[in-house]
Amino acid sequence: MSIKGVYTALSGAMAQNLQMDTIANNIANVNTPGFKKDSQVFNEYLTANEKPPSVIQVPRIPASIESFYDLQGGDKSFVDAKGTFTDFSQGSLKHTGNQLDVAIDGKGFFEIATPTGVKLTRTGNFTLDGNGRLVTKEGFFVLKAGGEGEDPEARSITLNGALPLSINDAGDVLQGTDVIAKLSLVDVENKDSLQKVGNSMYTFKSNQPAEVVALKNPSVKSGFLESSNVNIVQEMTDMIKTQRIFESTQKAISAYDSISDKLVNQVGKTNG
Repeated sequence: MSIKGVYTALSGAMAQNLQMDTIANNIANVNTPGFKKDSQVFNEYLTANEKPPSVIQVPRIPASIESFYDLQGGDKSFVDAKGTFTDFSQGSLKHTGNQLDVAIDGKGFFEIATPTGVKLTRTGNFTLDGNGRLVTKEGFFVLKAGGEGEDPEARSITLNGALPLSINDAGDVLQGTDVIAKLSLVDVENKDSLQKVGNSMYTFKSNQPAEVVALKNPSVKSGFLESSNVNIVQEMTDMIKTQRIFESTQKAISAYDSISDKLVNQVGKTNG
């Protein structure tokens, strides 16, 4: 029984270690524009509930100690990590004054062309590359609306001439006073189908359809960036709580280890 118990405590320690890694990543990105906080989702895995009814030997006679012998530990439980949940709630908007900085006010994502395909992002700190194309800070093309199915490079936004680029609050890209393109702003109905791929970008999970819809009335703020939605006070509080739970599971593991030691080295001994 003590051996099974130590696995229960161990599963709790592993869950809290995973939670600590997630919290640490949130804190590390508290100042990353457009970053969305993550949290871990855990369920209680009940072995009796996971077995078919025919396997669970439930007593059918008046209760007694002997009637429960056939349960064989069916009431054991473990912590089951279900995955990472991303909070897509709006971050605060920070004024930068840079004409190529754009923050989405409300729902939606920018479409970005990368070497591994089109990705989505909320980070709008754009710039111009050496060829006058609008790119992210990593050098990936920012895509314009329309032309779906075309080569992503054909949907890039390119400066023509000497006049500077700017972006208005409707998502129009202007060169001087002329509109030369419109930012591709899309939304995803099922946010759980998205997964992070680094640099605050998202793609669709392998088992989910890549379904996006164009925003009809996008709301953006030129000269602003969306801040991370991480609440540093909440994260520090959660870190302390997680650390304490982890320490408690370590004590439980030590206690089970001590019980096992006594069972092996003391209980089994008899006087000759």
